[in-house]
Amino acid sequence: MNLIGGLEIAAAAPAGWAAHLAARRLTGVDRPGAAAMILVFAAVALSAVMGAPPEAAPILLGAGWTLGLLGVVDLLVLRLPDVLTLPLGVAGLVFAPGLLGTPLVEHLVGAAAGFGALAGLGWAYARLRGRDGLGLGDAKLLAVAGAWLGWRALPSVVVIACAGGLAWAALRLLQRGRAGLEEPIAFGLPLCAAIWASLLLAVAGA
Repeated sequence: MNLIGGLEIAAAAPAGWAAHLAARRLTGVDRPGAAAMILVFAAVALSAVMGAPPEAAPILLGAGWTLGLLGVVDLLVLRLPDVLTLPLGVAGLVFAPGLLGTPLVEHLVGAAAGFGALAGLGWAYARLRGRDGLGLGDAKLLAVAGAWLGWRALPSVVVIACAGGLAWAALRLLQRGRAGLEEPIAFGLPLCAAIWASLLLAVAGA
């Protein structure tokens, strides 16, 4: 293990605690489970980028920390705060072309396509079913995916996130029957996980 990797692992607990405090401030909820989830996420995220180039590691850590915080906030209060989502999207446009060696235009198109796809889907669902299914927060988060990964990666990100959401719904069905399916699912959580995994894979392959 190199020095950078050791420092990343040592930073996992403080980063997790900072995320817990931020989640409590953003949601008004104080649950030990939330703190535990963020601590575990921070440890995994920080360790996962040990093999990244030194100049890329801080960027990936910041993106991973923010995505983890967004996922937990959405899980707790079904909301994806703009105060986290919008700066994360801007950071993707600034840093991702250099990290991945791709043209900026691919990331700009990705951000626009990501937002448009889920915003349009949410509008269509609301028209057909008479109730909201996907909020604009999810659309903004998919715009973040496009900003970081480019438009070509959006289909795979959506497939991975949907697979996670379906697995979550199936688990609820097994645990509580049809009553479990009546509760809304925080789609932001599997979407954040899909973006993070896709970003790590993209940087590894760059």
